[in-house]
Amino acid sequence: MLIFVSQLFLSAIIASVLSSDVLEFSDDDFGDRIRDSGTILVEFYAPWCGHCKRLAPEYERAATTLKESDPPIPLAKVDCTEPGKATCGKYGVSGYPTLKIFRDGEFSQDYSGPRDANGIVKYMQAQVGPSSKEINSVEDLEKFLSKQEVGVVGFFEADGSTLQKTFQKVADKLRESTRFAYSTNADVLKKYKHKNQIVLYRAPQMKNKFEDSEVVFKGDETDREEIEQFITNNYHGLVGHRTGDNMASFLTPLIIAYYKVDYVKNVKGTNYWRNRILKVADVHRGELTFAISNKDELTQEMNEFGITYASGDKPVVAGRNDKNEKFVMEAEFSPEAFNQFIVDFLAGKLTAYMKSEPIPDANDAPVKVAVAKNFDELVTNNDKDVLIEFYAPWCGHCKKLVPTYDELGTAMLGEDVEIVKMDATANDVPSQFEVSGFPTLFWAPKDKKLNPVRYEGGREFDDFVKYISKHATNELKSFDRSGKKKKSKKSEL
Repeated sequence: MLIFVSQLFLSAIIASVLSSDVLEFSDDDFGDRIRDSGTILVEFYAPWCGHCKRLAPEYERAATTLKESDPPIPLAKVDCTEPGKATCGKYGVSGYPTLKIFRDGEFSQDYSGPRDANGIVKYMQAQVGPSSKEINSVEDLEKFLSKQEVGVVGFFEADGSTLQKTFQKVADKLRESTRFAYSTNADVLKKYKHKNQIVLYRAPQMKNKFEDSEVVFKGDETDREEIEQFITNNYHGLVGHRTGDNMASFLTPLIIAYYKVDYVKNVKGTNYWRNRILKVADVHRGELTFAISNKDELTQEMNEFGITYASGDKPVVAGRNDKNEKFVMEAEFSPEAFNQFIVDFLAGKLTAYMKSEPIPDANDAPVKVAVAKNFDELVTNNDKDVLIEFYAPWCGHCKKLVPTYDELGTAMLGEDVEIVKMDATANDVPSQFEVSGFPTLFWAPKDKKLNPVRYEGGREFDDFVKYISKHATNELKSFDRSGKKKKSKKSEL
């Protein structure tokens, strides 16, 4: 009996592990199944791929959510190593994971959306059906507004009005970031008491006493840009929920409170702290952008503020000003401490946090080492021209460049040029230097340090010498403007 129960229990565990809402296609059935799937997202993957393994749980969560979407949107995957090798070749898959959208059996477009569950859901929902959902009953609208997302609704007495046409253009443009619906139903207009109006409804879980749950557009009905701005200005409300998916839409100056934000399993606990943040944000309405974020989701961003671990339930607070300088609230969170932090932030009384390695004890090698704390001294305020390399310790191309760069540093000794390097993974990089890969090099002339030029030349010693010789503010002592070695006076004699 015990053995029988154990076998049942084991079978249940195995079934739960093996069950998945992600469909699995192969070469044998891809064509037939894709034709019957309507709009579908397909992941082409390899079992050994690390990026695929990281995507897997997010993709599974998205599939479960989209299965219940209206209409349902299936997610599928194809193993490119053997079962789906021919299919992957047919669609030009050269890296993993590759995601593609198919419609009615035909390839439609490459997927270019987020790679987290919420982002995948929102992106794919925007790909299906009209950009604005037609509402034909009060029940339909109640269902639309019950979702944990912002909804923008147009109430029109008749089809074809100027406002409706403008509304539709806005919906077409913003469909990937915002949900839209419209209604001309008399019962809906009567129940909701809106006629020929556009109304933004905030997500129900974000309801609070400091702001209205719905906001009515009162601008020019022919001005599409004004309606778009209305949506942008009101979308997140006084204190928005900032995630990896939407973080780019929160503008500086920005104050972020990090804690256990969870609007799925713990709405009450999440809003307990948000309401205290709202109370302070209400006092400073219009002066700053406020947001809450899940501390477990954005740990890497928190590390950029020097916050390596946030223990306890209370929020930890950080912010950025218009100059992108970083600030951290050192006091334990309370509404009073939070308000004082905001007051000091606005008054410019806070000391900016700077991620930096220690300044080297000795820095007399031909290639100088910059860190955030000595960057101004070595680069910005240096009265020489500067060539600076931003590198990562793990970067193979950076390691390959080391002997050439050291040789260049030696060649420039005694010149009006400084050769500098900086570990961009361990130090804050000034905003005028846009580092998007490694190594990235910039040329900063002595009189234009705030407007450096990205170095796009070759990586051999002669390439560097020719570039510096040509662009140096003052002609080099050892090289002419073409980069040729000058003859010494001694050799001429």
